[in-house]
Parts: sequence; structure tokens; C-alpha cells
Amino acid sequence: MSAIENVAPEDQPVEAVPKRAMTIGSGTSFVVLLLLLIVPLFAKNFIIFQLTMLLIYGLAVLALNILTGGSGQFSLGQSAFYAVGAYTTAVLMEHLNINYALTLPIAGLVCFAFGFLFGQPALRLSGVYLALATFALATAMPQLLKLNFLEHWTGGVQGLVVTKPDAPFGLPMSQDMWLYYFTLAITLAIYIFSVNLLRSRSGRAFMAIRDNEIAASAMGVDVALYKTLAFGVSAGITGVAGGLGAIAVQFVAPDSYTITLAISLFLGMVVGGVGWLPGSIIGSAFIIFVPNIAEGISKGLSGAVFGVLLFLIIFLVPHGARQIAIVGQQLIGKLRKN
Repeated sequence: MSAIENVAPEDQPVEAVPKRAMTIGSGTSFVVLLLLLIVPLFAKNFIIFQLTMLLIYGLAVLALNILTGGSGQFSLGQSAFYAVGAYTTAVLMEHLNINYALTLPIAGLVCFAFGFLFGQPALRLSGVYLALATFALATAMPQLLKLNFLEHWTGGVQGLVVTKPDAPFGLPMSQDMWLYYFTLAITLAIYIFSVNLLRSRSGRAFMAIRDNEIAASAMGVDVALYKTLAFGVSAGITGVAGGLGAIAVQFVAPDSYTITLAISLFLGMVVGGVGWLPGSIIGSAFIIFVPNIAEGISKGLSGAVFGVLLFLIIFLVPHGARQIAIVGQQLIGKLRKN
């Protein structure tokens, strides 16, 4: 069974952005899902926590993939939407005593509205200018969260402590394990939604705008609507990821959501493969584990080691994990023929 749909022929260069939402085959999906279900049963709580953060950042990278890989809009402001989602969940849980599971759709809706409204003035911008506008949003957000009139709700510079939920129905599992499986269920649901979205009429409109905005408009696509819709959907998914992140870390503070987070998410998208949704998890793994590996190699020069590793990845596989997957599929095909 094919591991990847729409595999590029050998004599053609690998596209940076696929024409359709590329996914892994059902057999590979089953193996990956089985590993995600089994590994936490034999891991310590700290490893389970890291796996939870892997899924959470994977959601945020996937959201950026929909915006950039789907509609062709570049954003360096995902940390702002992540922060809004995190604070929405934290405020609802700690000030209004709302169940943590109910806070996540609310965080998603709030961020969807925020992203949709931000997309309205951003319609006049494209390319590097849109990236700069979103960069400004990400830079301003930590300062906005420190404003005095919001301090009662946000905790100001001190932030808010979030209570990690216990497993329901008396299930015999730790808080970390329950939160992992809860996050995994949400991640799977959003992943399936994202795949179906990019294969739907709206997804085809996104990709038509990405490929040629003028041609899409001439074909009757409402460019303004779909560009803002892409921003809204991406922001909404990022908001859910932010809410999950707040619950997992048990703390929110303005300085946790700086431009560094936005750049890390963008880096994760590039490493995973722009437009290839399964690559979001691979990109998430890169931004979580590679800095730790670099620090293990040299604590004093961890930044330099990380930079060298990143340079090697970009030089060897410029299209990210998607390129490796395609090469692997081609090798498997040759072995089967022989």
C-alpha cells in the first residue's frame, strides 16, 4: 500500500507545496497510531509530558501549515494566537471554574474570531510584508498581556497557575498520562478535520489562491473571504493548541509567548515539509528535542551546534521530511519491483 498519496515522479523536482493535502497511507497511519497509544504505557511521567508537548506543538505547526502550505500566506505571528488560546483556557479554568475540556472549543472560537479579524486588514499585504505585519503582532502580544487593566485576569507579569486535571471516572492513570491521551484524541480529530478541509471545496479555493491569486479570482473564488477564513482556521487550531499547552505546563505568563515561539513554529513547519500535514509532528519533534541534543553536545556552544544541525538539514533535505518520505517511498517501490 502506498505510504504517500500523489508521490512525485523521479524525473521531476519535489514541490515545496503539494497540490493536494498529502497524507501517509492507512498502513503507516495505523503503525504510528499504535506507537502513540502504546509508548506512554511504558514511559515515565516526564517522557509522557514531552510526548504531550510534541502533540501540542504539532497542532500549532499543523495550523501554520494550513495557512502557509494551504493558502500561501506567510505568518510569523502564531505565538500571538497560541498565547490568546492559552490565556483563554487559563482564565476560564481559574477565574470562572469552567471544566478544562469545555475551555478548549471556546479558546478555538476566540482565536478563530481574532485571526479572522486580523486577516481583514492583512488582505492588503502579501509575502514579506504580511510576514512583517504578523511579526509585529507576535512582538506586541506579550506586552499587551501585561497591561494593568488586564492584570486581574491575566496575572500580569506574574502569570497564572493552571490546575492540571485528574483522570475522570476514577481511571487508574496519572495526570500526565490522562492529559496525553486526551491531547492525542484532540490531535487526531483536528488532523482528520484538516485533511478533509484541504480536500474540500474550501481547501481547493485555498490552494487556488496560493498558486495564482489573479487566476483564482477570475475563476470566481472570493479571494478576500478565503484568505481571511484561512487565517481564522489557522488561528483557531493554534488557540486549541495554546489551551492544551497551558493545561500541560500548568502555567501561563506573557514571556512564555515571545517571537521566539513563533519562529520555532515556523521552523518546525519548514523542517516537517511545507504543506505536508504529517510533517507537522516531525517538525514539532525537531523544535522540542534538537535543542536538547545540541546542548548535550556542547552546553557553551549549544546555539552554534543547533545552527549547524539546522543548516545541514536545510542543505541535505531542503523540502523537509516530506522529501525524505518521497525518497523512501521510491526506494520501497524499486525493491518491490526487483
